[in-house]
Amino acid sequence: MADSTEARAQTLAWQGLANRIVRGLLRVPLLSRGVGKRLITVYVVGRKSGKHYAVPVAYTAHEGALLIGTPFGWGRNLRTGVPVEVRFKGRRQMADVVVFTDEDAVVEEYAVMARDNHQFARFNQIAMDERGNPDRDDLRLAWAAGARAFRLTLR
Repeated sequence: MADSTEARAQTLAWQGLANRIVRGLLRVPLLSRGVGKRLITVYVVGRKSGKHYAVPVAYTAHEGALLIGTPFGWGRNLRTGVPVEVRFKGRRQMADVVVFTDEDAVVEEYAVMARDNHQFARFNQIAMDERGNPDRDDLRLAWAAGARAFRLTLR
């Protein structure tokens, strides 16, 4: 089992190139329907730097909203009550944001995402049992390593 302070999700050596390609695919209306079945682009502005980021991220549709999660620094720029722009199924639109940072909420939202998207679970090193349920210890380790969860409600 990994140390709880150790990063669990890892970026790839060629992550920047992969992100550029995916962002491009998500902009093309017909292609975005296929690629966008699991991915959206979140347009984030750095709170301190003012730098603009376009981050492709996996989502899970749940209870009328889109759930996303990340342990990476860009997530700290999303704040509850501050809308964010996203590209969803080829269309740019605004979304209202609710940020989850406390352990119980992150574990619950990550469990929903891991059940829905096993690739998300693998990326975040969350093991799944034979019934398709995520390992609770792995979910807690993801939170301890900095994972945050976000509920986006499209406008």
